[in-house]
Amino acid sequence: MVKATGHRYIVTDSEILNGEPIIANTRTPVRTIVEMWRSGTAPEEISLGLPYLTLAQVFDALSYYSDNQAQINNYIELNRIPHNSIDPLVK
Repeated sequence: MVKATGHRYIVTDSEILNGEPIIANTRTPVRTIVEMWRSGTAPEEISLGLPYLTLAQVFDALSYYSDNQAQINNYIELNRIPHNSIDPLVK
């Protein structure tokens, strides 16, 4: 079931990522946008790297994050790969 969040481009859907906030009509979680932004990628570059997203969608994801930091930070931590699980060749 799709639920609005009060942000134009952000929804939750109980059938996608267990209801984690996503960009509407995609499976892209808000946390993905936030992690790219935190790593130094400008919003304009995020929309170039994910060409199916508009710049407005990217900014709305960051706006959603601004309003819901604890929630999104929790999703980021829940999805983090433990350091000892990463192959040494990838490190």
